[in-house]
Amino acid sequence: MSSNRARWWIAGLGALLVIGLVVGGCSILPSMESETSCPQIAEHPDWSVARRWNEVLLDAIRRDLPAPTVHARNLYHASAAMWDAWAAYDPNAIGVFVDEEHEASNREAARDEAISYAAFRILEARYLDSIGATDTIPEFDRLMDDLCYSIDVTTTEGDTPAALGNRIARVILDAGMTDGSNEAEGYASPGFEPVNAALVVDGSGTVLIDPNRWQPLQIEHMISQNGLELENGVQESIDPHWGYVVGFALPPAGDSGVPIDPGDPPYVHDPATDQEYKDSTVEVIGYSSLLDPTAAVMVDISPVTNGANSLGTNDGNGYVTNPTTGAPYEPNIVNEGDFGRTVAEFWADGPNSETPPGHWNTMANAITEELGDNLRIGGTGNPVGALEWDVKLYLALNGANHDAAIAAWGTKGHYDYIRPISMIRWMGGNGQSSDPEGPSYHVDGLPLQTGLVEVITGDTTAAGGHHASLSGHEGEIAVLSYAGNPPDPETEIGGVDWILAVDWVPYQAPTFVTPSFAGYVSGHSTFSRASAEVLTGITGSEFFPGGLGEWTIPAGSLEFEAGTDEGIILQWATYQDASDQAGVSRLYGGIHVRADDFAGRVMGAEIGQAAWDRAQAHYGDTAG
Repeated sequence: MSSNRARWWIAGLGALLVIGLVVGGCSILPSMESETSCPQIAEHPDWSVARRWNEVLLDAIRRDLPAPTVHARNLYHASAAMWDAWAAYDPNAIGVFVDEEHEASNREAARDEAISYAAFRILEARYLDSIGATDTIPEFDRLMDDLCYSIDVTTTEGDTPAALGNRIARVILDAGMTDGSNEAEGYASPGFEPVNAALVVDGSGTVLIDPNRWQPLQIEHMISQNGLELENGVQESIDPHWGYVVGFALPPAGDSGVPIDPGDPPYVHDPATDQEYKDSTVEVIGYSSLLDPTAAVMVDISPVTNGANSLGTNDGNGYVTNPTTGAPYEPNIVNEGDFGRTVAEFWADGPNSETPPGHWNTMANAITEELGDNLRIGGTGNPVGALEWDVKLYLALNGANHDAAIAAWGTKGHYDYIRPISMIRWMGGNGQSSDPEGPSYHVDGLPLQTGLVEVITGDTTAAGGHHASLSGHEGEIAVLSYAGNPPDPETEIGGVDWILAVDWVPYQAPTFVTPSFAGYVSGHSTFSRASAEVLTGITGSEFFPGGLGEWTIPAGSLEFEAGTDEGIILQWATYQDASDQAGVSRLYGGIHVRADDFAGRVMGAEIGQAAWDRAQAHYGDTAG
């Protein structure tokens, strides 16, 4: 392979993280398909060319800074490029950015080539200056080489597949410079200033000018989710302008920059929602109090007791039987503390992750594997080939994820809502708001709840008292909660204990603590529900193949602290059940309140359904 620009080469192979997804009780192993005229690629020979480009893009995301908005946009633009290249060779399919009609004596080979040039040019441009580019760019180059396509073919003129792919990429890259993302200036959000001064995480308490607004954190050693040390130590809000970005199937954002408005979250000092604000804060403390595996409380996390929620609630009671097998689901009994810690980390998309939109691409690819040759668009009609399935899946899925990023971050930018660490520390520092005649009363204090939120007294700090370790803090507010990151996270756990409310921290890495943007709405909830709706649409069923999805978390594999002794198998009956768990995981992790989660789920459902409808319109009456 040759090029006129500098090339980097990999010195050695990095570690490969393999996560085993099991659907319908069967382990999913990669099986892919190469449809090029090249000699068969030895690794994953059955992968389609679209799957190959999706996988190298996911690798690039894992290496880069974890910006879900930017990566969702890149996933969408790459997916739309691959779709437009595929659709050019089908008279009924309609392109998204470029709608051309071409003929080829070997349509399969032409599609592979056009798709590869379109994807390569977009990804090369987007990740050339990214964190990890010294590994990412050679991986893109190597895939082109493996597919027998020269990266030196740059023409956009003519009807050759290479020219078509390059032309599609050029159109999309040009459109991206005027789509509202401010790509030309590194996606900067000009003019945003937080209302509240930074909360010093290593200190106690906090001061809020407006207790309904987002507060940045000051972290002594601030490390990004993929392990990169960041300067300054004070968070800057990520992409509050993103609601103005051009989407796939979203309505116009208007002057507010909010394409889908979920309405106001609960506010303190608002008579209609003041108590909801306070109660939702206590609920997060309650989730945090469950993160102690030494308590040895056992719970069933199978579909027997979990799932089947109404949209935007946690009211489900599970399922009587597996609809595929007709048999009852088997119980899955696990340690409650381990479960809470596991879901908080699994869905956190932390170090070396694909971020939430990429996470759902990984799940979608695994589901495709389980479907095997039974790839029926919408669950009906004749099976389609792997390439047709993949380009249609990625267009719908990543169109939905791109729209979810726009809608969620538009809402974040508009409402600029507070995070739990600020809520708990602020209210806990004020006192308690339940008993006007009791000690430490303050109208803006934490509600009392016996065994969870209490006033420290001389009796409770006396020898043998449950607040004995807090002696000297009589009159202050204590919460039973995650006790904080242990000194040696590889071998120790933080556990749960009575701590001062003003010292509360979420179950997160101490170098991260809470995401660098507003809370309302939850991006995880929005991405996840939107993705679940697309998977329901394209497979024709809300249930995982076989009626059961499983993901194995090996023993000892947690990152924030020492892992589980035996490992945990997460289970879901439906895609929506999995997306709901992604949402509630953020309460276990202490970085969202219920309103963030529930509103995100509702928005995500609308976004996913709209994206699936628009994708089908582009599919047309295609015959493959």
